[in-house]
Amino acid sequence: YELIQNPDILIVEGINVLQNQMNQQMYMSDFFDFSIYVDADVSLIKQWYLERFETLLELAKDDPNNHYYSYANGSRKQALSLAEQTWENINQPNLDEFILPTKNRADLILHKTHHHLIDKLLLRRY
Repeated sequence: YELIQNPDILIVEGINVLQNQMNQQMYMSDFFDFSIYVDADVSLIKQWYLERFETLLELAKDDPNNHYYSYANGSRKQALSLAEQTWENINQPNLDEFILPTKNRADLILHKTHHHLIDKLLLRRY
């Protein structure tokens, strides 16, 4: 644990920050002064995930201790197929079911487009 006393700014990052726990009347974000949701079109999120996966393969190819080492040194087609399956079976459902529904709880939505450029700012209040 790390004790932080009276910071001027404290940033709390995570996908659970805006979620409401089952049968609870309060959101964790009720204790924050300001919340930000970073958004993008789902097709871009998938593209960025697959690009990041390929980058991880490149970084792992010479490191036998790296989790991605066997994927990096095996069939690239199979590795990319695994990444696609992971997106379709895990990441996309998690995005749809748990992450996207929290967007409207944010005070500010930063919408990103190609090359991670912010093209829209949607401010709820202030």
